[in-house]
Amino acid sequence: MPEAGSTNADLVAAAGQDAPEGTVLLAEHQVAGRGRLDRVWTSPPRAGLTVSVLLRPDVPAARKGWLPLLTGVALAEAVGESTGVLASVKWPNDVLARDGRKLAGILAETAPSATLPAAVVVGTGLNVSTTAAELPDTGTSLAVITGGTVDRAPVLLAFLRALEARYLRWIEHLGDPIASGLATDYLRWSSTVGTAVQVHLPDGSLLDGVAEGVDWDGRLVVRTPTGTVELASGDVRHVR
Repeated sequence: MPEAGSTNADLVAAAGQDAPEGTVLLAEHQVAGRGRLDRVWTSPPRAGLTVSVLLRPDVPAARKGWLPLLTGVALAEAVGESTGVLASVKWPNDVLARDGRKLAGILAETAPSATLPAAVVVGTGLNVSTTAAELPDTGTSLAVITGGTVDRAPVLLAFLRALEARYLRWIEHLGDPIASGLATDYLRWSSTVGTAVQVHLPDGSLLDGVAEGVDWDGRLVVRTPTGTVELASGDVRHVR
């Protein structure tokens, strides 16, 4: 589409009308893009890759927490394959450049359907040709990193191929992150696991510790001075 309010919102609505699994919506410009916690996400027209995918995973509900992690791995892999830019995944929903600046964000939302099983819509916003002046200090883009023009089409194709392959393998193993190989791949791409972190929790409190791993339900396992905590949500800051 030339323009959309939010590709995620449009696909959530389509899921309610029983749109099939695998439906992909791409917008040249989002005017009401959202991130986690309903934060505003903006990008100039045609400067990014703004794409959402409708999925209907037949896996235990707890395992669906792996979907944004799976998407992050697929995107980091695709960015490296298509542009040569080395990226990593930050739990739970960011893709980072080597210097720690944010390249992309991911938002997964559940979507009820009329007659089909409930869907999950996974949206991705990747900064492709956004300039440094158009980005916050914490952000970067493929063009800023490479110093040249980046064609979005090969990045999109590589991403959808990687997402499909990893997703099909994951649901073939009923969402098991170990048997599907997803857990191993996630650790390989993760810049969070093994790092000292400070986590802003949903209740406003802070948690300091070391990220030791990700459990079977996609929760971040953090070792603190008072014990180990499994987190299903929270904003993570890497402490260097």
